[in-house]
Amino acid sequence: MVDLARGGRPSVRDVEDTADARRLPIGQVARLAGVTPKTLRHYDRLGVLRPAAVDPATGYRWYRPEQVEQVRLVRRLREFELPLEEVRRLLALVDDGDAFRSALADHRRRIDARVTRLRGVLHTIDHALTDPEGIVMSRAAAATDAGADLHRRLGADLFNDTWRLMELEDRSPADDVLMIHQAHASAYHWLQVGTPSNVARSHWLCSRVYCVVGRSEPALFHARLVLSTCQDHGIGDWDLAFAYESLARAYAVAGDRDEARRHADQARLAAGDITTDEDRELLLSDLETIPGVEG
Repeated sequence: MVDLARGGRPSVRDVEDTADARRLPIGQVARLAGVTPKTLRHYDRLGVLRPAAVDPATGYRWYRPEQVEQVRLVRRLREFELPLEEVRRLLALVDDGDAFRSALADHRRRIDARVTRLRGVLHTIDHALTDPEGIVMSRAAAATDAGADLHRRLGADLFNDTWRLMELEDRSPADDVLMIHQAHASAYHWLQVGTPSNVARSHWLCSRVYCVVGRSEPALFHARLVLSTCQDHGIGDWDLAFAYESLARAYAVAGDRDEARRHADQARLAAGDITTDEDRELLLSDLETIPGVEG
């Protein structure tokens, strides 16, 4: 078993060995693991870490002592910037050291590729700073392009804000509502000035948000728009692969496993046309987070 859950917090062994101590209340587990009860409820809701028992009358959650270490492991994996869906996949591999390390190595490669891209951005900025006239528009040009630039900036900012909400461990019902509205607002701005790829990705975000909140009908609606946008404009590469991924995920939420598997298989076929290894691995890794469509 891989042991990443380190730290100076109290050990489960500190819990008194009595019959009642075989089940720990949610508050005690939260204190021992260094999280909040709200975070544990969020993990339960997403299927990342289920309690050992739930009181049918009160809904109160109880955990086994060994689950404290599992919570600590989840915290540790989150420090690696792993999304919760990926954390759930790694928890299933924790007793298979080779598979666990392989999955973590894949994530490291994705992080390394991201760092490489950011270094390229820094190089581009440094080059632009040596030629300020090349990046500073005239007032007339700025006035002409201000509206389009505002749409692009808002579309990108709202997209990123939506993603950050999806990653929250203790997202509230109000956060879910805000997340849905932000995804639609981002799509609106990209529909005004975006390329077909921008539009496809904005529909993909809407579909993913509805999957996260468990609403299959709008998730399928937007997933179909992703695919039709790609097909109508001849868009391939990772956009087409993720169009099939979004349909697979939406069908899984709807409980249609046959359609979910069919579209997951199409996504894997489309992955062969993705030009970069890092993007291909991202797509395949994302597919693994869809229940019931394992390749």
